[in-house]
Amino acid sequence: MVKQTFFLLMLAGILFSSCSVSKSARTQRNLFSGSWTLDNISYENNTGNFKSTIFGDAEDICFEGSDWFFRDNNSTGRYTISQSSLCQGGDRFFRWSVVEPAQNYSSQLQFKFIDENRKDISGGLGYRLNISSINEQNMTLRSNVSVEGQPVTIVYQFTKK
Repeated sequence: MVKQTFFLLMLAGILFSSCSVSKSARTQRNLFSGSWTLDNISYENNTGNFKSTIFGDAEDICFEGSDWFFRDNNSTGRYTISQSSLCQGGDRFFRWSVVEPAQNYSSQLQFKFIDENRKDISGGLGYRLNISSINEQNMTLRSNVSVEGQPVTIVYQFTKK
């Protein structure tokens, strides 16, 4: 009986630890938590002038100065774009997580759009941005895209409010 109990406890421990978030991902989640301002969007690894629609939502210029909020206790957040002649202003809600891909790659911010009631509105599709750096004051995220078959990296620079 003691051996069976010990075995069940070990099995439960293994299952629990395999489903838990790593310490690194937990630390990054805690750093994300709170309000951020997206100060700058720039492009690397290619030359020329770029104009893009970010996250299938709005032009890159609309995102500069946008407010982002990450709530880590329920993995929800929102970003707010200011209304202008070029930009449809308002709140966009999302569910987010920090993903640790296979070794030798950086962690990623993963998110998908939800409505005010936390229901998926993106059909399960979402976005992943590489976490280049994050600390208590600044965050830099990157996404790799292709323009006319050539690689371009979009760089998002945030400051914490």
